Amino acid sequence: MHLRLTEEQRMVQKTIRKFVENELMPLENEVLRNEREGRPSLSAEQMKALQLKAKEFGFWGINTPAEYGGADLGNMMLAIVMMEVSKTFVPFSFGGSADNILYYANEEQKKEYLIPTINGEKKSCFAMTEPSAGSDTRNIKMTAVKDGNEWILNGEKTFITGGNEADFVMVIAITDKEKHKATGTEGITCFIVDRDMGWRSEYIDTMGEWGPAGLVFDNVRVPEENILGELHKGYQLGLEWIGFARWIVGAAAVGASERLLQMAIDYSKERETFGKPIAERQAIQWQIADSAVEIEAARWLTLNAAFTLDQGEDNRHVASIAKLYGSNIGNRVVDRVLQIHGGMGYTRELPIERWYREARLWRIYDGTDEIQRLIISRNLLKGHVKLGQSI
Repeated sequence: MHLRLTEEQRMVQKTIRKFVENELMPLENEVLRNEREGRPSLSAEQMKALQLKAKEFGFWGINTPAEYGGADLGNMMLAIVMMEVSKTFVPFSFGGSADNILYYANEEQKKEYLIPTINGEKKSCFAMTEPSAGSDTRNIKMTAVKDGNEWILNGEKTFITGGNEADFVMVIAITDKEKHKATGTEGITCFIVDRDMGWRSEYIDTMGEWGPAGLVFDNVRVPEENILGELHKGYQLGLEWIGFARWIVGAAAVGASERLLQMAIDYSKERETFGKPIAERQAIQWQIADSAVEIEAARWLTLNAAFTLDQGEDNRHVASIAKLYGSNIGNRVVDRVLQIHGGMGYTRELPIERWYREARLWRIYDGTDEIQRLIISRNLLKGHVKLGQSI
């Protein structure tokens, strides 16, 4: 067991930290101003320019296999990178990557969808959540009915990240009602559906800056060759997509919490009450100490989930633990930091209130707190995982 980052990992961490500090953090005031005035945080041109700069740093397709031109750094490295990038609220995503399940595409699909997505020529999204099927993924209602060599899709999806900008969607639908009714997991298929095939997106306004979409399918015809993976086996693809995203939420929470805590530390040394810096007040010291301990615990839970995946092992249990704990400590830390800043923390002069709104989402998307607790307890109660087995 080695509980330290390797020299290579530390070098990557140092390089990405420099990129974040020099290229992203200077844009924070502009991003806040744009968001308050109802404009996009960053323009498409700005995002593309930043991605090209990141590519110069060697960050292109971080987790993309080398055969597709990616760096293929692995999940541990991806977790480290995400923790550093999340120290700023400037919305940024590295180029050269694609959704993990898109690699299940056949050769023709790879040419039409995977390669263009990696090259930044197309944008994708994944759609499983429905108005009546959020965490209860087995309760989806969207159907796909066979008609010759086509499938006709009908139904709605909701809270789809990237759905407003996507050129195509990987969407989950019921293709065998009897199988689905009997098991809840079979008789479900994943389809690749181009926007010009007829689906439409509707913007959903939220309390944060995340702007998901509602997707509407009204007799949308999809060719047989657009099935992703195997017929009636799409539910497993959906779980794989969701499972990968869970520990990423933990990484984002760690990075943001670390930046916020540093803000609280710096402010507590400057802010005085009754003739002394509030850093000398025990009430403040304990909030800082509790936050530091929780961040460190969340960091190693997340790195363990990433490491487990790199070993080719099933990481779903530890990913749920990392997601549950990370998202919750993130909420606690931002709340403490706002409290330490007092009234100033509640204003829009500082970005704390923005992070406060964003952090609340971490406990909902990619599986709510309640679903993570259900998964963790079920694995233990049914004996799928033994205590201490996740190390």
